[in-house]
Amino acid sequence: MPMAFSRALVLFFFFFFHLLLNFTNAEDPSAFYNFEVTYLTASPLGVPQQVIAINGKFPGPTINVTTNNNVVVNVRNKLDEDLLLHWSGVQQRRSSWQDGVLGTNCPIPPKWNWTYQFQVKDQIGSFFYFPSLNLQRAAGGVGGFIINNRAIIPIPFDTPHGDIVIMIGDWYTRNHTDLRKDLDAGKDLGMPNGVLINGKGPYRYNDTLVPDGIDFEQFDVQPGKTYRLRVHNVGVSTSLNFRIQSHNLLLAESEGSYTVQQNYTSLDIHVGQSYSFLVTMDQNASSDYYIVASARFVNESRWQRVTGVGILHYTNSKGKAHGPLPPPPDDEFDKTFSMNQARSIRWNVSASGARPNPQGSFRYGSINVTDIYVLRNKPREKINGKSRATLSGISFVNPSTPIRLADKYKVKGVYKLDFPNNPITGPPQAKTSVINGTYRGFMEIILQNNDTKMHSYHLSGYAFFVVGMDYGEWTNNSRGTYNKWDGIARTTTQVYPGAWTAILVSLDNVGVWNLRTENLDAWYLGQETYIRVVNPEANNKTELPVPDNALFCGALKKMQKPQDINAGASLSRNTVKVLFTWLVFVFALIPIF
Repeated sequence: MPMAFSRALVLFFFFFFHLLLNFTNAEDPSAFYNFEVTYLTASPLGVPQQVIAINGKFPGPTINVTTNNNVVVNVRNKLDEDLLLHWSGVQQRRSSWQDGVLGTNCPIPPKWNWTYQFQVKDQIGSFFYFPSLNLQRAAGGVGGFIINNRAIIPIPFDTPHGDIVIMIGDWYTRNHTDLRKDLDAGKDLGMPNGVLINGKGPYRYNDTLVPDGIDFEQFDVQPGKTYRLRVHNVGVSTSLNFRIQSHNLLLAESEGSYTVQQNYTSLDIHVGQSYSFLVTMDQNASSDYYIVASARFVNESRWQRVTGVGILHYTNSKGKAHGPLPPPPDDEFDKTFSMNQARSIRWNVSASGARPNPQGSFRYGSINVTDIYVLRNKPREKINGKSRATLSGISFVNPSTPIRLADKYKVKGVYKLDFPNNPITGPPQAKTSVINGTYRGFMEIILQNNDTKMHSYHLSGYAFFVVGMDYGEWTNNSRGTYNKWDGIARTTTQVYPGAWTAILVSLDNVGVWNLRTENLDAWYLGQETYIRVVNPEANNKTELPVPDNALFCGALKKMQKPQDINAGASLSRNTVKVLFTWLVFVFALIPIF
C-alpha cells in the first residue's frame, strides 16, 4: 500500500539520520562540527584589517566534547591559500594522520573541503585549535577545545557555576601575509600593536593609550559563584601576565593535567600554553573589575600599549571599572621570580584524569631513559643567504610529501632519520632531519635557549613531564635538581632566555609528531623537527590505517582523485556495514505493509 510504503520510507530515513549522527564508533558518542574558514574584515585595534574567521566568528567556535568522544570536523577552505587546522594538545592517539601539520598532512587547497576524524582518547582538559601554516595564526582562526571528564570520573573540585574560554594573544595590525614578507626579507616583526582578549581590543582604561571606539570583551558573572576560566595564549611570540583585579586565580588544570590547587594573584602564560583557573566572585559589586593580559620580559614602559584589558561584570554591579590597572609582578631585577612561579605548578598525583586511577600512578621518575636529546636554539642565522631559525644547528625544511605518507607508500629521499642527539658543530644546515624515536622508549629532551628571547616549545602526540628548569647551560649534574615525583604533565613548556628546561616523554603513541617552538616567527623560519615513532612488529594495531579521505601531494599527488576534493566525512567501514544492515531491515519490512 502507498501509505504503508511511505511509513517504511519514513522509518528508513529516521534510522539513517540517527546512524549518520553516530557513525564514527559504535561504542563512543560522536560530535560533529562544520567549519567554514574565510577572511573577514575586522578592526580589533581600531584599524580595519583582514582576519581569519570560522563560521563568520573571530575567534572561532569552541569544540566541547567528552573523553573518548569521536570528533568529526568538516573543514571548507575559503581562503586564497592552503590551510591545515592543528588541534594543539589533542594527542591523536594512533593517528598522526589527523594532527594538521605539514609533516603529517597534505594541506587543504583553496576551495577544497576535507574532514578530520579523530577520537579524544583518554584525555581531559583545556586546549585550542589554530591554522598551522604560514603564520596564519597571526590572523586568527583559533578556537577553544574542551575535553570534559566522563560522568564516572570525578573532577577534583566542585562543579563550577560556569565555564569561560578566554583567548589572549599579542596582535599586529599588519596582515599575516605582510608579516610573512617581513620575515622572508630577514626583518624582525617588531613590537606588536596590542593584545587581544577573545578577538577584541582593550577597554579604554587610559584615554591616551587606548583610542575611543575600541570594542572590548566583557564577561558577565553572578556574585558569589565560582567559574572555571580556561585561558589560552594564542598569540605570535609574546609571553603575557594574566590577572583579574582584586580576585585570586586558583590554578586547577593545565593542558590536560589536574594541578595541585594553589592561588596566584597573576600568572605568566607563554605562547601556546593553556591554564584553567577557578575564580570565585567574592568581591563587592561597587564597580566592574579589570581583566588584564600584559606583555612580559620586555621593556614594559615602552610596551605599555601591548596590554589587553577586558571587563569582569557582576550582574549587580553599580559602576564601571576605574583607576589604574592592577600591576604586573615587580620583578624587573629578579629574573628568578617567573621561573620559581613556573616551578610551583605541580601535578595533582591523587586526582583522577581521564581514567579512574590517580594521575600519580604513572611513576615517571622511576623509568629508565632510553634516548637523550639536547636541543639548542640560537638567534637567527644565515643559511644560503637567508635568515633562518635553528634547533641544534638545523633549520627544518618541510617536505613536499608528508613524512608518514612517504613511509606508507615507500617514497624514498623525503627525509632523513639523522637528527643529532647533541647540537652540531660547524655551520648551520637547512634540511628535513627527523628524530628516530624508539617505540615504548622513554626520552629525555633538554631544551637549551641560547636566544635572547623567551621561547615555548610544543610536542604533538604526547603529554610530557616538565622535570626541571634553570638558568645557565644544562649539564649532566643538572639531573640532580629534577622533580621525579609531581612535575606537571603538559604539551607546551617555556624556556627562559639563557636557561634550560628538561622534559621526559614516554613514546607510546605511534606516528610522526611535531616538536616545535610556539613562537610563530621562529617556527615559520624552521625551528622545529619531528619525532618518528614506529612499531616494528608486523600486523600490529598500534596505528590506524591511512584515512579513506587522505589528501595526497608531493611525490604522491597523482593519487589524488578529483572526486575526492569536495567529499564530506567519509563513512568508516563499520558504519557502512551498519547502514547496510538497516537498509536490509527496512526493505524487508516493505512487503509486510
